[in-house]
Amino acid sequence: MVLADRAYSSRAIRSHLRRRQIRAVIPQPSDQIGHRLRRGRHGGRPPGFDVDAYKQRNTVERCINRLKQWRGLATRTDKLAITYQAALHLAAILIWTRH
Repeated sequence: MVLADRAYSSRAIRSHLRRRQIRAVIPQPSDQIGHRLRRGRHGGRPPGFDVDAYKQRNTVERCINRLKQWRGLATRTDKLAITYQAALHLAAILIWTRH
């Protein structure tokens, strides 16, 4: 399942995900809804949207934003991936213990 922002609601992205049999949870922008409704019967039905799954996207984004408060994680200045991963784990542990 792909949880994405309104900016990724294009027909090309949705068809690409459909071809790969990946479920998309992407809200439609109001202009796309208006275009579809203006076409009437030929506009087709609106794509499916799972509200509960989209709420999980918000939780993940808030967690990533909290992790990015660490300067080393936000700038990715570490030369080795293992060092970056260790900093990520340390930040996650400290966030978890504070919460």
